[in-house]
Amino acid sequence: MIDDGLVAPRALLLDFGGVVVTGTRRPGWDVEFAAEIRARFALAGFDAPDEERIRRDLGYGRDAEKRWKNAMSRPREPKELTHRQFWADFVAADWPAPALALVTAEATELCRRMGELARERTFRPGLAALLDVADAHRVPVGIVSNALCGAVHRDHLRVNGMGARFAVQVYSDEIGIRKPHPGMIEAAAAALDVPVETAWYVGDNLDRDVLCARRAGAGAAILVEDEGTHNPPFRPYVEADALLPDLDALRTLLLKALQG
Repeated sequence: MIDDGLVAPRALLLDFGGVVVTGTRRPGWDVEFAAEIRARFALAGFDAPDEERIRRDLGYGRDAEKRWKNAMSRPREPKELTHRQFWADFVAADWPAPALALVTAEATELCRRMGELARERTFRPGLAALLDVADAHRVPVGIVSNALCGAVHRDHLRVNGMGARFAVQVYSDEIGIRKPHPGMIEAAAAALDVPVETAWYVGDNLDRDVLCARRAGAGAAILVEDEGTHNPPFRPYVEADALLPDLDALRTLLLKALQG
C-alpha cells in the first residue's frame, strides 16, 4: 500500500528498532548479566539473591515490561517507565533490602548495561543510501524512539560511525513520555525547527508509530515491515500512508516525493 500523493517532507523522522536497526536476542546474556550483578552484591558485602534468582527475575522483569509497554499503547499520552521503576518494581521488588536498594540506586547504569548485553543490533540494509538521499536534498533526519535506555542507541550509532548522520535523537526515557504520545514527534520537529505537519514519521508498528504520527499531525505515517509489524497487541483505528518492505523502498518513495 502506497499513497502516491505524499507531500515532500522537510524532515524525515525514523524509529530506531525496526527501522534504523534490527535486533536479535543475544544468547546467554541473562546468565552473563546475573553474574555481573551478583559480583556487585559481593563487593557491597552481601550474598543474596544468588545468580539463578537474579537471572530468573531479570526474565520476569523484562516480560512484565513488555506487557506494560503493550498496555501503554492505549493511553493518549503515556508516560515512560523510569529506570528505577523497572528495577524496583519489575525485577527486584521482593529481593532482600540491601540488594533492592543497590539496584535501585544504580538503575540507570544497569539499564544501560542490560541494553548492551541483551541484543545484537545491525543496521538495516539501505540505511546509508537513504541518508545520502536525504542529505542531498537537505532534508534533516532524526530518530524518535521508545527506549528503556536511549543511551544504548546513541552509543550504537556513535561506535559504528553513524551518530553524525542524524540531526536529532529523541528517546522516551530521556524525555519521560513514550509513543504513541504525540509529544515524541512534536519534540523532534521542534528541535529541527520544522512544522510537524511537514515531517514524515517512519516506524514498524501500527499501534505505537502510526498512531503517534496521526496524533501529532505528522505529514505522513509510514510503516517499514519488521518483526511484529502485522501483529499489534491492539489494532488502532488508523492506517499507514505507505506499507513498505525495506529501506530501499522508502528511499524510492522519498525520492519520488522530493522530485515531485
